[in-house]
Amino acid sequence: MDAYLERLQKELEDAMAGATLDELGKGPAGKWNSAQILEHLFLTYKGTNKGIAKCLETGAPLATRATPKQRALRFMVLDLGYFPNGRKSPNLAIPRGLPCEEVSRAILPEIRQMQAGLADCEGRFGARTKIFDHPMLGPLTCTEWRKLHLMHGRHHARQIRQRLGRA
Repeated sequence: MDAYLERLQKELEDAMAGATLDELGKGPAGKWNSAQILEHLFLTYKGTNKGIAKCLETGAPLATRATPKQRALRFMVLDLGYFPNGRKSPNLAIPRGLPCEEVSRAILPEIRQMQAGLADCEGRFGARTKIFDHPMLGPLTCTEWRKLHLMHGRHHARQIRQRLGRA
């Protein structure tokens, strides 16, 4: 596994370590609890894996041309490392109430599937090729997808630790 997704996996394992299902289900009023945060992350990984599968299925990248706003956001997030708080999640990644046991069991295999798919895309289309679009950042390369998921995962792992009283 590459360094970005390996670090992501470790970050999530560390954040969840020793937490009970009851602890994961507790959170501040009006905010997602840890279980919902994990489900949100799981749904983003599933979404990325669907995009990867479409690229591999069609045999071509599906990226469009980035808008100036997308280029600016991508620079801010991926180059400067600023991950903004309080952004509304895309509808596809809003928690739906999946059982926490199921999400906890499936999240790490979903990351491993993402790594395999990104490696396959890189092999087929090249490391510098933008493979498909992120809803806010626009077209991303495989490395950019990995880095984005690490940054996003770290952001939410901090929230999980806070909710579990480990901050």
